[in-house]
Order: sequence, then structure tokens, then C-alpha cells
Amino acid sequence: MNNFGFNKRKTTVPPPIPPSGEANGEASSITSGQRSSPDEKWEDVDVDLSSTEYARRGKELMQLINDLRSMGADTMMDLPSIIVIGGQSAGKSSLVEAVSGVNVPRDSGTCTRCPMECIMSSSATTWSCTIKLRFDYDSSGRPLPRSKVVPFGTLITDRNDVDIWLRRAQAAILNPGVPPENFHKKTVTELRTISSSTSLKFSRNAVTIAIEDPGAINLSFIDLPGLIQNEEQEVVDLVQELTVTAISRQNAIILTTIPMSDDMQNQLSVRLAREADPEGERTIGILTKPDILGEGAVNARKLWLDVIEGREHHLNHGYYCVRLPDDAQRAQRLSKAAFQKLTAEYFETTPPWSESTARGRFGIPAFVSDISTLLEKHIEQVLPQLKQDVERLLASCLEDLSTLPAPLTADPQIEVLRKVNEFCAAFKSVVDGTSSDKRLAQRNRALYAIFKRDIRGTAPDFRPFEHPEKYKLFDDLEPGDSSVGKGPGVKTMGVFDVRKTIQESIAWELPNNIPYEAKRRLISQFTSLWTAPAERCLTSINDVLDDVIQGLVKTHFGRFKVLQELVSELIRTDVEEHKIRAHSAMKETLELEVGPNYTQNTHYLQSLREKWLGRYKLGRRNPHEHELPPIISLNETCSPEICTSSKSKKVNTVSRGMSSPMKDLSLESEALDYLSRAGYKGLSVDDLARLLPPDAFEDELIVMADVRAYFHVAYKRIIDHIPLKIEHSLHQALAGKLSVSLLQSLMFDTSSRGDSADRMKELVSEDPAIAVKRDRLQAKLVRLQEYRRKLLNFSA
Repeated sequence: MNNFGFNKRKTTVPPPIPPSGEANGEASSITSGQRSSPDEKWEDVDVDLSSTEYARRGKELMQLINDLRSMGADTMMDLPSIIVIGGQSAGKSSLVEAVSGVNVPRDSGTCTRCPMECIMSSSATTWSCTIKLRFDYDSSGRPLPRSKVVPFGTLITDRNDVDIWLRRAQAAILNPGVPPENFHKKTVTELRTISSSTSLKFSRNAVTIAIEDPGAINLSFIDLPGLIQNEEQEVVDLVQELTVTAISRQNAIILTTIPMSDDMQNQLSVRLAREADPEGERTIGILTKPDILGEGAVNARKLWLDVIEGREHHLNHGYYCVRLPDDAQRAQRLSKAAFQKLTAEYFETTPPWSESTARGRFGIPAFVSDISTLLEKHIEQVLPQLKQDVERLLASCLEDLSTLPAPLTADPQIEVLRKVNEFCAAFKSVVDGTSSDKRLAQRNRALYAIFKRDIRGTAPDFRPFEHPEKYKLFDDLEPGDSSVGKGPGVKTMGVFDVRKTIQESIAWELPNNIPYEAKRRLISQFTSLWTAPAERCLTSINDVLDDVIQGLVKTHFGRFKVLQELVSELIRTDVEEHKIRAHSAMKETLELEVGPNYTQNTHYLQSLREKWLGRYKLGRRNPHEHELPPIISLNETCSPEICTSSKSKKVNTVSRGMSSPMKDLSLESEALDYLSRAGYKGLSVDDLARLLPPDAFEDELIVMADVRAYFHVAYKRIIDHIPLKIEHSLHQALAGKLSVSLLQSLMFDTSSRGDSADRMKELVSEDPAIAVKRDRLQAKLVRLQEYRRKLLNFSA
């Protein structure tokens, strides 16, 4: 929270401003109610402060802030300032005239339609005035990349000329599309006839008036447009928003003009100031029109005296009461000194003001001297923070610039070739898996794992029983190759189903020969199911490829939109061509499994055949082990006797089912022990199945075992061949060809358009949005460096 404080104004010269750390301790409160000596005259305000060290330091501080504001720093930083606000009839314009010593436009209706910054200096020996236009914002109210200060007219040496020049300057601000010099010679009548349809209603850009006056006190303030109510709501809201924005800045000292002819609670400016400064730490009330209160307004005068002396409506810096010239006095063109003398006499002779203990609270000279001191002290206090703000803004600006690509300096053709080569190299490293970006390989491996699972789900569902639907799935022969569930399209087949297939396949075979056609038919049942998983896999792989390529294109060419679009278009042809080739290669691989049904991995095939045959035979010998559990309906009901009998039977059945395998295993172990003693070593329980007598469905079991064994051989073959075919015919082939193909296509594109140099330049034309952002940031950086230099030089 900011600390604003200044000493009570006295006729003695104040001491030099202490360092910022001590200023608060020495600054006394305005509202302390300190009495002045009865002999102290209110008009005695002409002490020469300009010759003191205090005044010199004050001038330097004022000049620093004025220079920073003229450089546009106010749009980025919270510079200390005095903001004058008030309603239309609050006497704000008269106050500005009384403080500055110059006449301002005072027509009926809204006079001030843009901020006016007034800078007063006592350095010169003669009076003069200059006017400038400062454009910090565009017509939409957005800050410009760089502030523009335009001198308006020539040096003014006659106070009476200020009014018309301010009118002209305001017209120039409100018509930014018209050259300012077009307004230099316009009369008041001509200015009034400017079409409102072409002018802005209000503007954030400011008219700056710099006054050199040997008799002035160094001071600068900003006069905002008066708060209005009898206008279109859009205009009312515009002015109020401009005011709220200005006074909400924490380094703004708020001067709110309050006419004593109206209740303070009715003043909009008072309410806005209270909302922006709830604690009243940086608000000063300027009470105007005390002469409106006649002798009979005793209660009103007493109430306002309580306000002035700090007993009501407390503000940390209190209130000042000023009497301003009326129209008749303005017409007399009284000098500043003459009117101040009249004002002093009024306050000395008019009760209750003449009886007030707070004499330093009456009149323009006291008010101007105090707020000048307050502003100087506040500037001194916030200088360290301003330096920190500049450093912070500089760091942020540099960080933002670092995220943008540097401006292109190389030859356009070299830049295009470099970008293409970098892109192709990056794509190859992604395909090979040597890049830091492993997403292509990892996503594809996940898709190939899904493909493997889908192919495994096509395994033949053979159950060696007459009623296979009553038995569990036989599918967990090999360790680590357990079932993943039966896939769609896989038919459950029992011994009768296989026998039917054999019978349907008999042609001219000799007796006791199983037709090969039967096995081929059963094999085709699962190989025909492989096309769909393979197609799904390739489609997903293609999607991943498109995603990866789009990401790489954006990364390497995103800065140059024209080149990015061209490369995307040229690459699309090559990618689609290789997708077609990959699909053809995959289709050829799948067709290899259609026929002939062949393998040289005979040892693995024979081993699996024997294991499955033994498994099927043992299954038929112990069918109860593979039975599905009975399904009992929740709706079934029975008598207690029947249910008890049923439960007993089930228990007995389970008991028999549990004891029989244990007994069989004991016998099988004993048989293996005898065979080992007889010299038949290395046998397993599965080998015992070959000693069993021929089964009635021996041929069917053999066919089941042959087909199931071949499935595993083909399955392990296809889950490798398909991924390798895709990788080789799609990714590897595209990565190998892309560089040459892309460069050839680019050369053809540039040569077909005539001037290849212009085409190359067009291809590497930067995205306008990036260029605009970089220009704005660079302009901001230059401005911040200027502010930083200004602050550092001042400290030095």
C-alpha cells in the first residue's frame, strides 16, 4: 500500500526531501488540525522556492516523470500522477484555469473530450506555452507499439491564445485520420461544425500543454473529461470507464472537485474515488463554490467547515476550499495575483472560513504548493519500485522474444533446402527409433500387440466330445500362450463336427486315409479370419503415420505457412503411394497363408501335434474334468426334501469328481515309474495316451491335433510377418525415398512458376502474425531500454 504524506504548508522554506525510506516518518498528516499563527496571512505565498536545493530536486523529479510519460511509459508502468476528476458543473475547468493560469475551453455541454496533461515549470524568465499531441493508443483504445508525440503549432507567448489552440489540439486528437496541421488555422466556428460522425466521441490520447511561468510552482497534473449524466448512455459509460481506469492506478493522486452547492453524497466523483481508494490514502477533496452558500446557510457552512477541519468524511490528505473566478471576473481578465488577493480577502472576512483553525486549507496558492510537495515526495518514494518494474518488464519481454524464431537472414533457397533436409532426417530418425521422440515406434508396437491378440483369438475351438457345448474351451497347452478368448467368427467344433468335415472331403482316397482336404478346410476357417485384424492394424498404423508427419511438418515448417502447406500437399502423394504399397504387401503376406499349408518347422509342428493329440485323448478319458458347471435358475423352487436330496447328489458327484483324478494321477505316476525301470525313460503323462486303445473317434482326434498344431506354427509366423511387411514397405520405404522425392517436387514447383527466386522467397515468407508479434515485442524492448536508461541516468 502506498504512503502519501507531506508537510503542512508554511511560509518558511521546507527542508530538502529526505531519502524515500525517511519520507514517511517526517511527513505529518494533513488532518492533524495544526493551528497557524494568527499573524500568518493567507495571501503570503510568494516565497521563492525556486532557488533552494529542495526546489531543484523537485524540478528534476517532475521532469523525470514528465519525460517518462512523454516517452509513453505510462502505458506500461504505473507512473506517479495527479488526476483531476469531477462532474460537469463542479468547477473543474475553473480549478484547472486557476492552477495553470491559462484559459481552457468552457462551452456548454461536454468541453474536455480527451485527457489534458498540464506541465508547469518556473525555470524560464518569461511566460510561454507549447502544445503537443501524444498518441499512446490506436482508435480502438489499444496501446500502440511506440508512443508518438506530435508538436502542435508554434510557441505561444500570449495567454489569450491558449484557449483556441487547445480547441484545435483536441479536434486533432479526436480526428486521428486527419493530419494535425489541418487544424492549425481553424476558427472556433469551424471547429464546432466538424462532423460528429467522423470524430471520436472521446479519446485516451492526450493533449499536453507545457507552461513556462516564472511565477508558477513546479507541478504536473492530468485533467480528465468531466463526468456527465445528460448524454447517451454509451458516452456516459465511456467517460466513467476512462476515469475509473485512471484513478485505479495505485500511484495516482486523486483530486476530486466537489461543489459545496450540493451534498457530497450526491457526487459521482466522490463515489468513484472512494471505490478506487477505499482507505482515502491518495484522495484529496477540492471544495469549490463556497460563495454559493449564502449567510443564511448556517448549517451547510458548519457541515463543510467540519469537512475542511477533518471532523467529517475523513481523507488522509484532507480537503482544500478554493474560490474560483465567475464569468464576470473572467470577463474582467483579472491577473492571477489580483484574483488571488480577492480570494484571500474573501476567506479572511467571510465566516465561518475566517474563523477556521485550518488556514492552510483555503485558497489556490496553498493547495498548489501542498500538492506539488506531495507529488515530489511520492515520486521520490516510488523510484526504486519503478526501477524494479522496468527490470521485470524487460525480463518478461526478452522471454517472450526468445520463444519466437529469429528473423530470416539466409538466402531463401538455402533456407528451404535446409528445412527440407532437417525434416527428412528427423522423419528417418523417428522411423528408425533413434530420435528422442519414440512415439511412432511405441504406438506402433502397441498396435502390433493388439494385432497379435486378435490373431490368437482365431485359434480353432476343438472340444473332443460328442456334445462340445457342455465342455470348457481347450486352449492352454503352451506356457505363456494362454487363451485371450475366442474371437468373432470362431466356431466351436466337437468330434461329430470334425467327422462331418472329413466325410464331406472324401474323394478317391484309399481306405483308412484321412482326406487332406478336410484339414485344409479346417485351416482355412482360421486363416480366413486374419484379414480383418490385419486391415484394422494397417488402418491404425496409417493414422499414426499421418499424425507423426503432420507434427513434424508443423515443427519444421510451421514458421512458414506457405511452405508448410506446399510440403503437406507434396508429401501427401508420397504417403498415399506407400500406403497402397504397404496394403498390397500385407495382402500378399496373408495370401501366403491361404495355400499351400506348408512349414519347414516340422519339429515344432510334430511336437505340438503329439501334445494336442494326447490332450484330446486324455480329455475324452476324463470328461468330467472339462465339464462346464451346471446353470441353476434363480426362479427354480423345490421342497426341502428334494433340495436336500439334490444337494447330496451334487456333493457326491463333486466328491467322485475330485477323487477320481487323484486316483488316476497316482496310477499314471506308478505306470511311469515302472516304464522308467524297464528302460523307457523321459516319458510324461501325455505319452501314456499313446498306449491307450484306439478311440472310436481316433481319426477325428488326429485331425484336430494336426490343425491345432498348424495354427500355432502359422500364428507365430503371421504375427511377425505382417508388422515387418508394414514397417518395410511403408515406414522404411517412405523414409528412404522422401528426401529425393520432396526436393524434386519442390524444384518442379518453383521452376513451373517462372521466377524461382521469387517463389523461394514466397515459400519462406513469415507468418504475418509472428512478424507482427516480434515487431511489437522489439518495439516494446526498445522503449523499456529507454525507460531503464532514463531511470539509471537520473540515479547516477
